[in-house]
Amino acid sequence: MNTWKRKIHTIVEHRYFVNIVMSVILLNAILIGIETYPALREEYYSVVHGFEVFFLWFFTIEIILRMLAEKKFYHFFYSKWNLFDFVVVGGVLFFSGTYFISALRILRVLRVLRAVTVIPSLQRLVTAFLKTIPSLGTIMMLLGLVFYIYAVLGVMFFGEISPEYFGSLHLSFVTLFQIITLDSWSSGIFRPIFAESPLSWIYFISFILVGTFIVLNLIVGEIINNIQEARKEELQEEKIEITKQELSKITDEITELKQLLLRKENHKG
Repeated sequence: MNTWKRKIHTIVEHRYFVNIVMSVILLNAILIGIETYPALREEYYSVVHGFEVFFLWFFTIEIILRMLAEKKFYHFFYSKWNLFDFVVVGGVLFFSGTYFISALRILRVLRVLRAVTVIPSLQRLVTAFLKTIPSLGTIMMLLGLVFYIYAVLGVMFFGEISPEYFGSLHLSFVTLFQIITLDSWSSGIFRPIFAESPLSWIYFISFILVGTFIVLNLIVGEIINNIQEARKEELQEEKIEITKQELSKITDEITELKQLLLRKENHKG
């Protein structure tokens, strides 16, 4: 790696640089929030526009520096996080000169998500969540079966007592979704039915135990397991990266020694 590339790499990886980028991302998020208020946007239009121009140039320069810090600039695109950054920043830069205002606004909002690419712990969490999606299919099937069984039982047991909640299968599904979120299920749904059917508590309590405390905990457990696996993979990648950097330094030192030896031989000759 060339000396100037090494210097740029040191700057990009420095914690102060990372903190500055994170601060600008947060400032950009605040600005986007302010723009949702038309009165504030019109009153401080020049300030908002000035900051947006600053953000545009800042993130563009940041991406360029990170690309230059790589041994080969296209190595930058090997990382999915870098690719996401490039698409968001490049998209904003492109649409800034066009009339696709809606696309520009969407990309500007997505720029806030760049906080994920800056904070390693958020990267691990997102990676773990994405890895959980395939296994979530099986868990969601189980949850779907539980919902279907209890929805049918709800129509059979409480369809006449509470038709607004269990009058049909689709209403029963919506009611069960409200119950599983534990949102006003007791006072709004359970107690009026309980007054008419004293044994209804078995239905509601069993659904909450199965749906909320068992199935949802399976999802949480799967995510935690994937977070641990993502952390292990990250540690392995860090070890490989450190080894590559050490090999690169050794190669540079060997090259410098060869050049010194050649100079000495030429001097003696």
